[in-house]
Amino acid sequence: MRAACIGDNCIDYYKNLDRAYPTGNAVDTAVCMRHLGVPVSIISTTGSDEHGAWMVDFLGKAGLDTSHLKVAEGATAITYMDLVGLDRVHGEYREGVLEHMVFDDEDVRFACEHDIVHSALWGKAESVLPAIHGSGTLVSFDYADRLDHPLVESTIGCVDYGFYSYHEGRDPFIEGFLKDKVARGLKVATATFGERGSLSWDGERFSEGPVYPAENLVNTVGAGDSFIAGFLVGVLEGDDVGGCLDRGARIASRVVSVFEPWLI
Repeated sequence: MRAACIGDNCIDYYKNLDRAYPTGNAVDTAVCMRHLGVPVSIISTTGSDEHGAWMVDFLGKAGLDTSHLKVAEGATAITYMDLVGLDRVHGEYREGVLEHMVFDDEDVRFACEHDIVHSALWGKAESVLPAIHGSGTLVSFDYADRLDHPLVESTIGCVDYGFYSYHEGRDPFIEGFLKDKVARGLKVATATFGERGSLSWDGERFSEGPVYPAENLVNTVGAGDSFIAGFLVGVLEGDDVGGCLDRGARIASRVVSVFEPWLI
């Protein structure tokens, strides 16, 4: 049982707190899956600067397979953040070496050795997903709250588990949206509603996910990635959809209780 996360990595730096951490959709999901006991590989490119050295060191210490984490000459991606109360505010983003990140044949070959591969909207891996999916490896994708993004349509034939953030809660629109995505190729389509829980459609029935209140709400960043991590661990361990939703909700409630977007 092995998972891989392919896509972005960056540093979030909170200017008003003078505090930072390694992150990115692929990083957060991978670290949380490893925390839950699954062997995970990271496939990405980081910079040759001190932030890149930090990224490589951090992911290695977190227990990830970093054999396909490339180091390119240049700056690691960085997002300048502020935390206002419990709300994160995104400021300037510098893409650094991610601007020219590509995934080669060796990356694809390596990804296909895993049971499931996860990517996300800004991971720049969409061009290699057909080859990964075609090998028989399960593919998961996080579309965030961009329900009308072109990738929602263009990746429909090479994704098994699709995740969508929707701010209105369960309603006829999102029910129809999830049904449509499964009818057109997904195994399971899942919408997350933040503090309102989650909803999945598997082609036969809807399953509603629970909400576990955070013991000490600190920072909501990472809630979505950690939810996906828990869900995918459930998939790998043979849970039904309800069990996967439960796993996702449990770890998300723990992640929002710490400053960083992951648990190690």
